[in-house]
Amino acid sequence: MRNFCLRLMPVFTAALVAVALPAQTSAPQAGVAPTAQEATKIVESLAQALTERFVFPEAGERYARALRNGLVDGRYSRFSTSTEFAEALTQDLQRIHPDGHLRVIAPGTGSAQAGAGQGGATVALERGAWIAPGIAYLSFSLFPGDPATLAKLEDFLRTHSKARTLVIDVRTHAGGGLAEMDRMFPYFFSRPTSLLQMDTRRSVDDAGGGVFPDGPTVIRLDGPKEVVRREHVAVPAKESGGLSDAKIFVLTAARTASAAEHFALALKRTGRATLIGEVTAGAGHVSPRVDIGSGYAAQVPIGRTFDPTTGRGWEGAGIGPHIAVPAERALVEALIRSGVAAADAARLSAEFRPNGSMERRRPLRLTSPL
Repeated sequence: MRNFCLRLMPVFTAALVAVALPAQTSAPQAGVAPTAQEATKIVESLAQALTERFVFPEAGERYARALRNGLVDGRYSRFSTSTEFAEALTQDLQRIHPDGHLRVIAPGTGSAQAGAGQGGATVALERGAWIAPGIAYLSFSLFPGDPATLAKLEDFLRTHSKARTLVIDVRTHAGGGLAEMDRMFPYFFSRPTSLLQMDTRRSVDDAGGGVFPDGPTVIRLDGPKEVVRREHVAVPAKESGGLSDAKIFVLTAARTASAAEHFALALKRTGRATLIGEVTAGAGHVSPRVDIGSGYAAQVPIGRTFDPTTGRGWEGAGIGPHIAVPAERALVEALIRSGVAAADAARLSAEFRPNGSMERRRPLRLTSPL
């Protein structure tokens, strides 16, 4: 299944190959602000992209109106460097409707494909093992959806299907797609279960730019006129072993992002897992990079995932754990609650610590976590 997170390999944020839009010009000298004529074309291209692609149509229209008003006022011909120009556009957009992913990128300041080539099997599924009698441990840094990772995950699920407790560690998880989730959820649920819903701007989806393809676990629903709405569902396996009855703990950190947040919220809202750790990163929008001319690009959110009961997503807010502890202590807490002695839990936590940082990449907006 195609990846929906466009930040690292494509992640819920970051970039696919840049989407080309009209009115492009040759790239300016690095670091130099665009001429007035170039700025007009860039801003108009950005306004068009936001009108046609932004996940919330009304907000996209507001962005576009404000940008065009800025052109009339001469606001975008006042800068001496390309970075100042890009930052001014970003700040203007954020004042109209805050979004943690929406930004304008100056020439030479961001890679065309963020993190392309990352996500091999040995990195993505870091560890899968018995951590204590009856307690299985599974650690991910990414959901790449590649055959090697999926095969390794399937083998783990089969060989640990009798676990009474399963600890899933996503404290360093950066994003990815639905494929790994769709391998795990059939083992975790004994009946068909609605998980989350996903919206994509219709103009993008109809043009083939959507990232939530229809399938057995992704069902198209009726939705708002300008949005394509889908539901992510868990479809039970015919033989799931004992994992459908197992106690599941999901370990989270401020670094936990994107597809890992989708995974955590799906298990939280269905009551299927207990989350232990910190509020997650708040990366809830699908945001491919769009070429807006003269070497500039914009990261424009085209889709979101949300709790169908509340209608709320986690963009900028993150997902709150059931049991709040520092991320470094989350595995200790899960093991103690699984009957492991405190000293042994601390030793195992150090031994099984995942690679990578657990710290947040960027600050959250001041909104309440889910």
